Amino acid sequence: MSTKEVTQNAIAGIFTPEAVLKHWQGHRGLTRRMIEAFPEDKLFTYSIGGMRPFSVLVYEFLGMAVPSLTGFATDKWQKYAEAEKVSTKEELLALWDQATDDINNIWATIPAERWNEQILAFGQWPGTCTSILFYVIDNEIHHRGQGYVYLRSLGIEPPPFWDRA
Repeated sequence: MSTKEVTQNAIAGIFTPEAVLKHWQGHRGLTRRMIEAFPEDKLFTYSIGGMRPFSVLVYEFLGMAVPSLTGFATDKWQKYAEAEKVSTKEELLALWDQATDDINNIWATIPAERWNEQILAFGQWPGTCTSILFYVIDNEIHHRGQGYVYLRSLGIEPPPFWDRA
C-alpha cells in the first residue's frame, strides 16, 4: 500500500487523528479533575488492598503519554514511565498541564501515515502507533476507575465519568 493510500485510509476512517486527540484530551481533562478531587494528603498516600496511591498511577500516565508520542514522532524512545516525582497536588497538576501542552505540540508533528506503521514501542512492545496509543488511553481509563473507588471510599463524590468536556 502506498503512503498516499495509507493517508487516504487514515483520513477516510471513522477516527481522524484530530478526533482521537480530542477524545484523549477529554479523558485527560477528566483525569485532571480526579486529581483535583483528592485531598492533598490522600492523593499521595491513600490505597485500598495494597493498590497504588492515585499519584503513582498519575506518574504512570505521565510516563507513557509524552514519551509515547515522542516515539511516534521521532522513533526515539525514552525510558518508559520515568515521570518526575513531586510532593504536592499543585506540582502534580502542573506536570499534568505541561504534558497536556506537550501532547498537543507533538501531536501536530506526527504525519497521518505514521499512525498505521508497525513500531516497537520502548524497544519491547510491537504494534502500530495507533494500537500503542489506544493502550495508553485505555490504561489511563482503567486506572482512573481505581481513583473513583478511592474517592468514593473517602466519602468524596468523583466527577461524572461521562463529562469529558
